[in-house]
Amino acid sequence: MPMILYSFFDEYDLSHKKIVPFCTSGGSGLSQTVETIKKLEPEADVTEGFHVGSDDVDQCQQDLKNWLNKIN
Repeated sequence: MPMILYSFFDEYDLSHKKIVPFCTSGGSGLSQTVETIKKLEPEADVTEGFHVGSDDVDQCQQDLKNWLNKIN
């Protein structure tokens, strides 16, 4: 997870908020980001994450819709 996100979670209390992790990348994906956010914000509702790789951008629309429906 990028260091800027650690700073963000240090600065803000997201207890009882819904956190929706998603990212685009050329390769690394979410790795352990969702688990890390859950540890940093144990009182938050952290949803399943969504990742779109650079090779998948053109064909991700249905997957994105399915994910959004699932987390709502």
